[in-house]
Amino acid sequence: MTARHVVVRTSKRVPQEILDDLRDAGAATVHEADGRRGALGPGLTPIQQGARIAGSAVTVSCHPGDNLMIHAAVEQVRPGDVVVVTTTSPSTDGMLGDLLATSLRSRGAIGVVLDAGVRDVAELREMGFPVWSRAVSTRGTVKASPGSVNVPIVVGGQVIRPGDAVIADDDGVVVVPHERAAEVREAARKRIAGEEAKRERLAAGELGLDMYRLRPLLAELGVVYRDES
Repeated sequence: MTARHVVVRTSKRVPQEILDDLRDAGAATVHEADGRRGALGPGLTPIQQGARIAGSAVTVSCHPGDNLMIHAAVEQVRPGDVVVVTTTSPSTDGMLGDLLATSLRSRGAIGVVLDAGVRDVAELREMGFPVWSRAVSTRGTVKASPGSVNVPIVVGGQVIRPGDAVIADDDGVVVVPHERAAEVREAARKRIAGEEAKRERLAAGELGLDMYRLRPLLAELGVVYRDES
């Protein structure tokens, strides 16, 4: 008989040097470099500004209004991990506050992505512990219902598995499957190099219309120029 609720112990992690490069590239660039895949959508917003992280996912599935399994997940966290939490039905209750964040940080977690609510926002900002959440809520949770840790979960229409790369910054959150992380890093590097060359051309005054060869497209779409008399 297969257990309905499990805590899976896993050593699957993306190598740190790859995570560092994905973090430096940023969520938007990684999203583009991976063929515009992996974005968790605009519903997850940061409670702070300027935070930029990339880590391997520790996934948590919780009952709505119950953070018991986040406490169970703390034990599975390794330095550099990002804890990604969802609930089995939509919830905006405050699943995480400063005490639980303190516990996660003690194990080396670098941030939390929370498909629910967060509270103690001022304290979390003062701690410098980054969180991306669905809502901010004064309403707390109980610790009574079973769930699972390190199983595949879905957030924002994206499947997130334990050990996948999670990149988060002011632009949002992106997930890259573990097996594609190295490939996406290389694609992101190439994209950054190309963007730097374009940035120099635009700074020198070249128009995007010409750099991207958009004038023929405008004509094809029927856009005409007219001088006002």
